Amino acid sequence: MKPATPHTATIPLRLPLLRGERRLRIALVGLPNSGKSTFFEAVASTSVKSGALAGTRLAYNECAVQIGLDEARVIDLPSIRSPHHFEPQDRAALKYLLWGDERPPVSLHEPDGPPAPFAPPDVIVQVLDATALEHHLELTLKLVNFGRPLVIALNKMDEAGERGIYVNAGALSAALGVPVIATAAIMGHGIAELFRAAVQTVRDGVRAHAQAPSAHINAALEPLASLLGAPEIEQAFRIPAQLLVAQIAEGDPYFLDEMEQHFPGYLPEVQRLLASAGRALPRPLADELHADRHHRAATLFEAATRFGAPHEGRGWRYWLDELFLSPRWGFVGSVAVFATVLFVVFYVSQWIDRETAARLVTWAAGWQPQSTAGVVGRAVLDGLIGLVGIVVPYMLPLVLLLVALEEVGVMARIAFAVDRTFHRIGLHGGVAVPFLLGLGCNVPAISAIGKTTTGRERVMASLLVTFVPCSARSAIILALAGKYLGGLGVVAIFLLTMLVIAALGQVLRHRYPRGGPGQVQQIPPYALPRWLPMLRETWERTSDILTIVTPLLVGGSVVLALLAHAGADQYINALLTPITHWWLGLPVVLGVPILFGVLRKELSLLMIYQALGSFDVGQYLDQVQIMTFLLFLTFYVPCISTFAVMLKTIGRREALFSVSLSVAVALLVSGVVRFGLEGARLLLA
Repeated sequence: MKPATPHTATIPLRLPLLRGERRLRIALVGLPNSGKSTFFEAVASTSVKSGALAGTRLAYNECAVQIGLDEARVIDLPSIRSPHHFEPQDRAALKYLLWGDERPPVSLHEPDGPPAPFAPPDVIVQVLDATALEHHLELTLKLVNFGRPLVIALNKMDEAGERGIYVNAGALSAALGVPVIATAAIMGHGIAELFRAAVQTVRDGVRAHAQAPSAHINAALEPLASLLGAPEIEQAFRIPAQLLVAQIAEGDPYFLDEMEQHFPGYLPEVQRLLASAGRALPRPLADELHADRHHRAATLFEAATRFGAPHEGRGWRYWLDELFLSPRWGFVGSVAVFATVLFVVFYVSQWIDRETAARLVTWAAGWQPQSTAGVVGRAVLDGLIGLVGIVVPYMLPLVLLLVALEEVGVMARIAFAVDRTFHRIGLHGGVAVPFLLGLGCNVPAISAIGKTTTGRERVMASLLVTFVPCSARSAIILALAGKYLGGLGVVAIFLLTMLVIAALGQVLRHRYPRGGPGQVQQIPPYALPRWLPMLRETWERTSDILTIVTPLLVGGSVVLALLAHAGADQYINALLTPITHWWLGLPVVLGVPILFGVLRKELSLLMIYQALGSFDVGQYLDQVQIMTFLLFLTFYVPCISTFAVMLKTIGRREALFSVSLSVAVALLVSGVVRFGLEGARLLLA
């Protein structure tokens, strides 16, 4: 076997894989304001199922989630209102935790049926608020008696630190005998670790250890426990004996009512034993149990918690996370990265373009062959120059920048911050990086989508990213709209682009209704970028351009050059008249510049000048026509290079659908805007 290369990562395969019919069910539970739903939203898929627990109006949410190679169904249950008395509205959630859709004999008479239409959870994840830990631990001491694997999410650790509360998750885990993971769900910290711990707990078959009350209470309840341990009672209730004794001793009306209905002969003895236990204790039995649970929770809290100065030990990593992950500043951090990408595209990349591809264009400008062979040679040269113009100034710098941001750990944080926004168009925040790549060039953006997504999400993201204005389209917008429409016109075009992408996302959700699983996003530690891995990753993301894009770009250039050489441009303009003149209201001579845009959008701008015979477009086109033309080019097929990569990424059928979609959107949006602006102009005249 060949030795592993230095950059090869070895990932241990944990068996058995929990997928398909063996996938897990993870129930999220907690008291109000614990942050439970924040966990669900952080990992939720784009298609969440909602329903009400039987006999209540309390809603639960459920969706599929991918956890590494394992799969799970995550159920966000309604909050449990009290850790002491299980109120009637809490009871349905507790019944699900105990029985799921497998109703025990004592509940078969209930008219509402099982509380939820799916099996009981394989593992319970309780979310605790670290700022009110003692209160939440009282519920923990009940859940450990449910007989199911339990994992604790020690949430809001960031807020606890702001108050000078520092909890030792390891000490709490050792005391409870269950995994305890420190988290700050709203910032994304600890979420991946929590779900990995839940999977491993089930895989290892670890169950929470039952927590008996204090010795004096245990002794008083021993006769009752012996009575309730009768086989027929255990079979009827099908819950752990420790939990049944506790609920009967606390006077839970549901369990007492079931005892009366199903075991009326036992009920007098149960009541006698309860009274006897109460006489042996310093206060009423239910109060003693509550006080004991409160005392044990306080003991756990004191053993695992210390108090210190607020913000203790915070450094630059904390403040960077505040910038990128916090609800208050996350938007600012995302905008800062977006601005950095725009700076690279519109300043650094354009400077490189002037020093590379533009010089090649100037060098080749003197060669104007007339023979067919010469025209073909010039077309091949133009195709290669176009290739250089895509790769060198726009693709390589932008991909290298984004790879560096990934190495540092910034892009994972941006993906987490924008995840909810992307959910609205049916995607996950993980496609944020390809969408940023699309601002430079759609080709590497689609390649990145192909390497990081699968199935429905790959197709939807590939279709939508083609509407992100790449540097070439943005350059035309800035060149024409900036000069003739002003800053307001430029902003209007970019805002309309965002609205169209959002609207298309909603439309495509209906075309591809079956959403993929949610993703547990890892928030990696910050790290310094390493040049060799960065260069290697940049090459892997851009190498497809040589094998896929180059032949089509050169071939397309030759075909269009031969059409022009044969004088077919007049026929092309005539054929496109219904589009250019009748629908878009543009001069007929702009048909060829529009068509040539499929090679590279910058060619459209150059050919506009050639077709109109002037660099002053404003002499021949009014503001409505300029806006219409720019909108059509913005939404029209990006370029033949993009189509080539889409063929490999999503297949011929979807790639052709993408072409049809872009043409339809370009015609619809530009035509509607044209008639709208002309109508407004007539009304104002």
